[in-house]
Amino acid sequence: MTRTIAIPSDAPGGLTASISAHFGHCDVFTLVEIDDGRILGTSLLAPPDHDHGGCLAPVAALAEAGVSAIVTGGMGVRPRMGFLDAGIDPYFAEDCADVDDAARAFAAGELPAFARNRSCGGGGETGCCGGHDHG
Repeated sequence: MTRTIAIPSDAPGGLTASISAHFGHCDVFTLVEIDDGRILGTSLLAPPDHDHGGCLAPVAALAEAGVSAIVTGGMGVRPRMGFLDAGIDPYFAEDCADVDDAARAFAAGELPAFARNRSCGGGGETGCCGGHDHG
């Protein structure tokens, strides 16, 4: 079964890019197609502006792109719930060196689900999380 996963990335994106510390403030989403534990290909998706839809704008854009999972280092409670509601499974990119490492760990089933206790509560009323490092 082919799955498309999204990995928030630093510019310019792609498999050799660093993972962005927070999904909502990434330079680009690297979309990785995985089938039977193998990476089939990648594409890039520019993140939408938070001004239109707040923290849930990236959730909607990724759902529209056919993403079924996101692998990230950090996110707030509200977007985490938005991903779950949209049918996108969030995973924690713990100790992954770059996008390729995270994609391979996901394909091998080695990444933990992004549990509520990993979500930060910062960002005021929106539950978005920003302005600090999740490294």
